[in-house]
Amino acid sequence: MEKGTFIDLTADLRELATQAGRVGMVEDLLQRALLSLASIVNYDLATVLELDGDCLVVRAARGRLANHRVKAHRLRLSSMPALREVLESRRARAFSDTDHETGGDPFDGVLDLPHGHSCMVAPLFAGDRSLGLLTFDRTACEPYPREVVHLVDVYAQILALAMVNSEQAALLERMRVRLAEENEYLRQEAIDHQEVEVLETSRCEMVRRIAIMARQVAGTATPVLIRGETGTGKEVLARYIHRTSGRASRPFVRVNCAALPASLIESELFGHVKGAFTGATTSRQGRFQIANGGTLFLDEIAELSTPLQAKLLRIIEDGTFEPVGSDTTVKVDVRLIAATNVNLEEAIAAKRFRDDLFYRLNVFPITLPPLRERTEDIPLIAGRFLATLTRRTGRGPFKLSQEAIDFLMRQRWPGNIRELVNLLERATIVAKGEFLDLASLSHGVLEPRSGEAGDGGEKIVSLEEAQRIHIRRALAHCGGKIYGPGGAAALLGVKPSTLQSKMKRLGI
Repeated sequence: MEKGTFIDLTADLRELATQAGRVGMVEDLLQRALLSLASIVNYDLATVLELDGDCLVVRAARGRLANHRVKAHRLRLSSMPALREVLESRRARAFSDTDHETGGDPFDGVLDLPHGHSCMVAPLFAGDRSLGLLTFDRTACEPYPREVVHLVDVYAQILALAMVNSEQAALLERMRVRLAEENEYLRQEAIDHQEVEVLETSRCEMVRRIAIMARQVAGTATPVLIRGETGTGKEVLARYIHRTSGRASRPFVRVNCAALPASLIESELFGHVKGAFTGATTSRQGRFQIANGGTLFLDEIAELSTPLQAKLLRIIEDGTFEPVGSDTTVKVDVRLIAATNVNLEEAIAAKRFRDDLFYRLNVFPITLPPLRERTEDIPLIAGRFLATLTRRTGRGPFKLSQEAIDFLMRQRWPGNIRELVNLLERATIVAKGEFLDLASLSHGVLEPRSGEAGDGGEKIVSLEEAQRIHIRRALAHCGGKIYGPGGAAALLGVKPSTLQSKMKRLGI
């Protein structure tokens, strides 16, 4: 071997070691290995055959003969005794004419190579684990030199170690991500436990009835559609349904449909197979598979594209789907809870949301009231949050004076509970004592509800808002029922059609 070639190969090996430590770089690692070997091995086809049970599968291929048939090739070791011997002996060898006749040609029937063509095979192994084979073929009918065979044998061992190292790096990364997710899940569980207590002990009759409805539907597999403004606690309610169901010991998986790019959300939900798209170097399970046996919470479901809505409809109907790039049907058992702050009826009219999907999701709808309609819960929510914050950060404890509570109860809270807890957290950061000064901190941020005296007196809202509040309370009292005896229309003393028209006008 020439000195320059040796230096180039050494540099390639150094690069190979660097690539081996990077997550998701196995395909690139193998291609670089085959490219670097071209400096010492003349070949028309070089492949990495990965061992899969009793089969060898082409994992990487390079050279002028590397066509689609080669890349899709699989062969059984039971029919290739010469290849099995290479794996068992763990020594590279150049095949002779006799070897070709006795099952030593990996691409027999795939490539039209002349009898006696150059062929070399090297085992890939690490410790007691056999990974597969390196193969080299060329149309010339002359054997590979002995020194080249020895050098390839050593290179194959280094490549095998790099493959294992890359595999372990990917495993460690998956474990790191999983641990981070579990930590976040446990942290969220602790926070949600406090919020669930608020749900169950609410001073608002409407919210207490919602908690009853949630426990009723939790014992079924019925899809649930949670509606309400941003920040009203839709995810908390979804977790409550999951926790009080028979699936409580199984995963609760959340997907924010608005937070993912349209190009990624299909893969995120349904998974993909290796090679399904650029960058898909490995197969990956989707959120439906991860949630199998448990609950999948789809937040902001109105943001799903129409094609994905059709695929979601199929899962609701028969529990099956195909991962991206696969023609294999996967069946799952998932309880689906969807949430939105969008008026879905308007989205259907605008052709942005499928009406058939709406009807399948709307079997058991629950509407969460905005914070301005449950102001009696503000002291409870604030107290629970401040107690949780103290446990989480070690700061505090913090308290609210009656004046501060009255101030909070006079605000509109367009951001609902999320806006409330954000204000409280800001107040704890700048607090100079145990009592929080909210009025000065919220100047220019909050605004009192329209028509209120602002002095803590009786709250006055617009007639339209009063009607909206009254109808929602009637619906909550009747469990969402509009028609018939015990329905909201009968309770309010109006015709069901009149009530529905008024609900539509008021955006209920």
